[in-house]
Amino acid sequence: MTPTWLRWMPAVAVPAVIAAGVLAGSVPASARDPLPDKTPAQVLAMIAQHSTKSLSGTVEQTSELGLPDVPQVGPTSGPAANSIAELLTGPHNARVYVDGPAKVRVQIMDRMAERDAVRQGNEVWLYNSKDNSATHMTLPSNASGKEDRGSKTPGSVATPEEVAARMLEKVDASTDVAVRDDVEVAGRAAYNLVLTPRSQGTLVESVAVAVDGENGLPLSVEVRARGQQEPAFRTAFSSLKLEAPDASVFNFTPPPGATVKELALPSSGYAKRDLGYGKGAAGSGKDEQGKLEQGRKAPAAAGRAPSVTGTGWETVVGFPARAGSPAAGSPSIDTLLNDPLLRQATVAVPGGRAISTSLLNVLLTDDGRMFVGSVPLERLQAAAAAR
Repeated sequence: MTPTWLRWMPAVAVPAVIAAGVLAGSVPASARDPLPDKTPAQVLAMIAQHSTKSLSGTVEQTSELGLPDVPQVGPTSGPAANSIAELLTGPHNARVYVDGPAKVRVQIMDRMAERDAVRQGNEVWLYNSKDNSATHMTLPSNASGKEDRGSKTPGSVATPEEVAARMLEKVDASTDVAVRDDVEVAGRAAYNLVLTPRSQGTLVESVAVAVDGENGLPLSVEVRARGQQEPAFRTAFSSLKLEAPDASVFNFTPPPGATVKELALPSSGYAKRDLGYGKGAAGSGKDEQGKLEQGRKAPAAAGRAPSVTGTGWETVVGFPARAGSPAAGSPSIDTLLNDPLLRQATVAVPGGRAISTSLLNVLLTDDGRMFVGSVPLERLQAAAAAR
């Protein structure tokens, strides 16, 4: 993926997909004593104020986005070391280990292989056992501050807190926020915070976030799409220990015979993508109806920053064509079309090609631009025509 895509997709598209999703299952917490009553603002404050810094557990993800379950073809490449579409279809399990902001390990357990993303300090390793390949990166010194909260390593399965943070960024006056009956996730009682867009211009019907009743850590996220009975996207802990993992977990040495690639990162403009541990996911409750305004900072891209139209759940992000990109018919983000499943999933539409899921639409225009949003395809076409 290009740096621009990596920087913006978690902020705009995760609410709909990219990282694939979820839940072993949130179940009603009727078997235990109910949690003390809290208002939506109080639950939001719990999320914002929680300080869980160390944990280990298993995250289970699944998604029902309407894409066919087509296995990846050919070797992987680049730091992501995995198929984008593979993360958008079927179930996925990941072991997650966190000890402070700069010690993180995510092990994605595939059917026939394992992918590891390990950060210790400023050193990051990405490993794929399928082809015994490893990528090593040294993060800039400014990526290891006290409040860094860790960097989300490329290709990792999204944790519940990470997804919850992206969802809560969209909470404003256009969102109804409520606390429903308690649920239980990974053996822990949790508040059931439900976000419901008031707008009819989004593909998202509702988002349910299970919030740990003791410490405010998001334990699961479930996203429902309009007109779809089953959740389109879910992510949750199926097991969880709130204690520091053994220090050896964060040590990584490439196995014998592994192909190792050194990846240089720029010392400036580094886009941090956090795993979401240590400072709370987002937000501070302002009122009972979720009238929360979350600031969105557009990254500078050497004068070619993505455009943003719409707000909240109806946000559309447009990516400019790359300098020197091929003529009509080649999208600006050709990484997408290099993915076997996504290449098959694109369909011809007026003005270009589109990838449509129940929660997200992507428009690749004939002149090399890309538009993304959790909105109907017609909204993306209108945004493209206006520029």
